[in-house]
Amino acid sequence: MGAEMIEWNFIESSFFYLLRGALVSLQIAGIACSIGLLFGTLLALAQTGKYKPLRILVTLYVTIIRGTPMLVQIFIAFLVLPQLGIHLSAFWSAILAIGINSSAYLSQIIRSGIDSIGKGQWEAAQVLGFSRGQALRYIILPQALQVVLPALGNEFITLLKDSSLASTIGVVELLKEGQIIISRTYKVIPIYLMITVIYLVMTTILSLILSRVEKRLKTHAGN
Repeated sequence: MGAEMIEWNFIESSFFYLLRGALVSLQIAGIACSIGLLFGTLLALAQTGKYKPLRILVTLYVTIIRGTPMLVQIFIAFLVLPQLGIHLSAFWSAILAIGINSSAYLSQIIRSGIDSIGKGQWEAAQVLGFSRGQALRYIILPQALQVVLPALGNEFITLLKDSSLASTIGVVELLKEGQIIISRTYKVIPIYLMITVIYLVMTTILSLILSRVEKRLKTHAGN
């Protein structure tokens, strides 16, 4: 009975620290996804534009970012940027690297969404006297983002899991909090089980929220 009580106290006290780390993981994923969405949209617009040199440069950028490991990109942001005079904390280095990585993937998702919009929408915008920029802003992009919403949601869930890579440069997110607890208590299995459960709960909740939002959008579109 005493041993069970000690074990339960250990789990309860550890859960508080792991929950604190989980909140940091959510912060990293949320900010990085926002950066990825902003720059990914700009990259997608460049790739669907008429300026060929810019399309080539963006394609090269996307190829390099997608073709190299995120972990390497995190180390570059944390270790190489200071050599260039750009000093960021470990937290913001991780966010920058993860956000840049995400922008390359999101650019292709958003690009496919833009390409899925029929030419009739562009022609209708021209008839109404819209410029290309106005057509994109008011007609094409809102529809494209609605089309790719499930993929955007999946990208956020992926980034939430990838945020664990931030632990490699000392960011105290969920995985790092667990490693700190293990270094003090040597209780490996209970901590990693708790970490797994917390990740599973977060991703499941996000998936349910995404599914509900998607259904509402479809219902709204049907009306």
